[in-house]
Amino acid sequence: MEVHFREFTPFDLWIWIEFDHVPSNNETQYVEELFDSWFYLGKLGGFNAENLQVQDTGVDISYLSYDHDQAENVLMAPMHNIGDFEYEGMWGRCWFDLGLSDLIALDVLINALKQLSKDFVEIRQVIIGGENPDWPVERHDDAAAWDE
Repeated sequence: MEVHFREFTPFDLWIWIEFDHVPSNNETQYVEELFDSWFYLGKLGGFNAENLQVQDTGVDISYLSYDHDQAENVLMAPMHNIGDFEYEGMWGRCWFDLGLSDLIALDVLINALKQLSKDFVEIRQVIIGGENPDWPVERHDDAAAWDE
């Protein structure tokens, strides 16, 4: 699975997936459940790089003293919105407003998509941002609110 980045706007982001074949209903369900799960983690602030206490500790986390005050005092970093997944032939796409979530969210998504591609539905490429010239996007209604 290849990963490519185009123009990136976190409040108005399209993520594109090119499959190896036209996906079946079961395959699209796997993809959509992955994206929904990823979004819900983001909506709950799971991708907040200001509070990565376990990751920042290193390999040995036995008896880690978790700092609850630090966790309470970081700014919230939730994702804001998700659109409906759309399919056209071997392509799928979905719109996101990543809100204030940190870019670690994209690494988590890419890692999950790589494994999904190995185990359930072969994905040729994932493109983050921009648009495909043969499948134009309209400005998402929810994106306009952030420009005002």
